[in-house]
Amino acid sequence: MRPKYLLPLRIMIFSSALLAPFAAGAVDQDSIANDLSHPVLNALPRTDEERARIAGVTAPATDFTAPEPFEAHPGGAATVRARDTADAFSDPSGNMSFEKELDFKLGNGLFKKLWVSSPSSTKASDGLGPVYNARSCQRCHLKDGRGHTPDGPEDSNVSMFLRLSVPTDAEPSKIETYLAGLGDTTPRTRPDPVYGGQLQDFAVPGHAAEAQMQVTYTERPVTLADGEVVTLRNPSYAIVDAAYGAPSPDIQISPRLTPQMIGLGLLEAIPVEDILALADPDDADGDGISGKAQIVWSVEHDRPMLGRFGWKAGNPSVREQAASAFAGDIGISNPLFPDASGDCTARQDACIAGPHGDDDDRVTEIDAEGLDLVTFYSRNLGVPARRDIDDPQVLRGKEIFHVTGCASCHQPKFVTARLNDQPEQSFQLIWPYTDMLLHDMGDGLADNRPELRATGREWRTAPLWGIGLTRQVSGTEAYLHDGRARTLLEAILWHGGEAEAARDSVMDMPKTDRDALIRFLESL
Repeated sequence: MRPKYLLPLRIMIFSSALLAPFAAGAVDQDSIANDLSHPVLNALPRTDEERARIAGVTAPATDFTAPEPFEAHPGGAATVRARDTADAFSDPSGNMSFEKELDFKLGNGLFKKLWVSSPSSTKASDGLGPVYNARSCQRCHLKDGRGHTPDGPEDSNVSMFLRLSVPTDAEPSKIETYLAGLGDTTPRTRPDPVYGGQLQDFAVPGHAAEAQMQVTYTERPVTLADGEVVTLRNPSYAIVDAAYGAPSPDIQISPRLTPQMIGLGLLEAIPVEDILALADPDDADGDGISGKAQIVWSVEHDRPMLGRFGWKAGNPSVREQAASAFAGDIGISNPLFPDASGDCTARQDACIAGPHGDDDDRVTEIDAEGLDLVTFYSRNLGVPARRDIDDPQVLRGKEIFHVTGCASCHQPKFVTARLNDQPEQSFQLIWPYTDMLLHDMGDGLADNRPELRATGREWRTAPLWGIGLTRQVSGTEAYLHDGRARTLLEAILWHGGEAEAARDSVMDMPKTDRDALIRFLESL
């Protein structure tokens, strides 16, 4: 497999599927990007001179004897110092003004806030549930890091839950109609008619939790070419203690582990055109990598937008990601999702009729000001500086990362858009190690649950920045969408589909090279 990280070449490659709705007239990259752009980010158009400069600075590395310029600062000027404590992911953008730090701290307070059930004397904090997965954002994203899998049947599932859907032939939604115009044939789904879009395993007093997620693991040894044996654990999921009867036999479940929070505003600021330039859904260049862009319907703006956030890129912006989490995870109504009963369905009568906290001046249980503060906080959690980037083993690992094709999907570098009112994210050279696209990861990682353009085998490329600090921040290691991988090597060995050739290269290489690759990842 040829490495697929030649950005100047890839800028000229476009998805025929994305071009389809514009076939009636002449189409260029700017018009495609504008159709899926972020309407709130006040970005200035790039000049031809800027594009040429950016193509040069984001070109793939060719010299692995020394770090690249600015590589130590993966978040650009927003990079923060690398702390050696569990708070390494909790600092504000390094280029934030003193005046804005108050907004960051207020957002942090709301992110940590424990919501309570209604009615309550604490009107500003009531509205929890009635069914929910966590009482606060921080309960899932502990220390702003990733979640963990339950350690035995007595351990809490609080940072992990099940997405739910069922196949449908119902009238297509706005986004499904739009995608049909692109020639998209992904099977359509709807939330489960009884249990909704995700399984809530907690409830306020007087109500029953929907059900419980049960996970069991079967261990499978994998022998590498040099004789090293790595044990992978294969998860199996079930829904037990269901309060509203057995789930539909057609139910599709997808386990989701909460991801880390750093760098979200920078990912949101990557121009659409730069992400679309990497898409190759039909593998036109024949290299075995066929990433495609997710397209979602924005609730806030009532239009199609590029999907960026979530394991299948199901949300277009940090604000919509935060709003959907408030509604689905905590049962808190907000300006984008105003239903006071959260994810409860019409068949959950007690939940619909239960007390809610939307009967005061806020109108919804968290108002627009509160949602904006949480959004600002989430956009500005700083990416820690790299460590040991001039270590010879790290440099060798970086070379292996590129040669084996890992950079084909984990695109190292972007330059963010020029933003008039977001100086923290504006025009920064960043190193997130993601292309923000959907890729087929093979049967081993398949959840068999389609989500808009994503098939049951496809996942968005996860950003790798900060991954070496996972254990330090979270106290444990849990990688991939469901946390099944307990080490970085296990995560690599689960890669299949488009990543199969890169995985096989790792399995076949000498241990010294494999150790160098892991050492490089740990430096991110």
